[in-house]
Amino acid sequence: MIEKTRIQFLNDKKIANRKFVVYWMQASQRAEYNHALEYAVMQANKLGKALIVFFGLTDRYPLANERHYVFILEGLVSTRKALEDRGIKMIVQIGPPEQKIVELAKEASLVIVDRGYTRIQKYWRKYAANLLDCPLIQVESNVIVPIEEVSLKEEYSAATSRSKIYSKFNDYLVPLRRGNVRKESLGIRIEGFKIDNTEDALSQLEIDRSIKRIEKFRGGAESAKQFLEAFLSKKLKDYDKRKNDPTIDGTSHLSPYLHFGHISPLYIALQVMKYKGAGKDAFLEELIVRRELSANYVYYNPNYDSFGGLPEWSRTTLKEHENDRREFNYTLSQLEKAQTHDPYWNTAQKEMAYLGKMHGYMRMYWGKKILEWTERPEDAFKIALYLNDKYELDGGDPNGYAGVAWCFGKHDRPWPERPIFGKVRYMNAEGLKRKFDIERYVQQIDEKLRDAVQE
Repeated sequence: MIEKTRIQFLNDKKIANRKFVVYWMQASQRAEYNHALEYAVMQANKLGKALIVFFGLTDRYPLANERHYVFILEGLVSTRKALEDRGIKMIVQIGPPEQKIVELAKEASLVIVDRGYTRIQKYWRKYAANLLDCPLIQVESNVIVPIEEVSLKEEYSAATSRSKIYSKFNDYLVPLRRGNVRKESLGIRIEGFKIDNTEDALSQLEIDRSIKRIEKFRGGAESAKQFLEAFLSKKLKDYDKRKNDPTIDGTSHLSPYLHFGHISPLYIALQVMKYKGAGKDAFLEELIVRRELSANYVYYNPNYDSFGGLPEWSRTTLKEHENDRREFNYTLSQLEKAQTHDPYWNTAQKEMAYLGKMHGYMRMYWGKKILEWTERPEDAFKIALYLNDKYELDGGDPNGYAGVAWCFGKHDRPWPERPIFGKVRYMNAEGLKRKFDIERYVQQIDEKLRDAVQE
């Protein structure tokens, strides 16, 4: 079932009698549990047309590098094969997606697109909607409850959105049936970028190759399901107790796969719902309430990626304490190279820079310290976001934007006032020591880094 509230018409053009229907796959890079794809199958069958899946691969995405592109390409290789098994041809073209889809759609009866929340994703869809001479229909598939169904405005915190999400949760926690393609498109000839092999495809892209791939995380639905199965069988039961301890491998590692749309949050939730206990409840809080609150923030707040997007109270208090004396003041270069006095922070930065994914609890500490060690809060916000988007495999995600903003007061409340932070929540190394064995964390990351160098 595809709920009507997931579907939006982005222009008012009439269906054309042309060769095929196009699904413009961009945010939901998968061949299963994809509402946009299944809606496209339905429309193609209804019109008696073949369905083509199009993906626009831009090698100019802000701060994206080899780490991100390898993951994307691995996912596309997997997705193309899965689509072919269903009789659907996938076309990948290099260039601005919003321009490439306009060119391709000259032979399309209509175009279906998945939904994205960031500024660039919304721009792509708006650009295409204005220039296409056939319908552009958007179908939301990367959240469980459609964003406007939860709220028509930016929510203050998880506390204000939780009840709204769960009041509609059961209406959307519905398995998605896969449709049968009535007319194959494999014989249609359209020029595209060959993605049979990740390495060959990668060699044709003009990208930043200084930030290397992460072997632990391979893109694609198969890899995502392997992480999910391991999490369900070994970690979910005690997730509530273990998720904030970076010395324990207690997390799902699914965030990169959710970010690139290689796995559906609905599919994950349906699998998790088969279990009972506090671990299940804690995980669903992260997967649904927190993740969809982040989507709400990015969708409704035009300044989500800058200091100006923070609540007025946090901006005010941080500016009031801008001239407070800072014991340490580091440049972007020093921070990026993990050259601070704090071994715990340095380890967290190295984990992100070389292993591609910093533990969530350490990311909170990491962001707070950038605020403490940077002269202006605006610059601290910019630095934190730059490093996050450059090195994190899931960089550029609504969760990442909300996570950085949380370090500066977003989705939080005022706390007792103190130097530099004002009323923004403070974190220090003593807090890490109380929560877990921080020295063990440092040792573990050092060992992983040595192993990575040897490999």
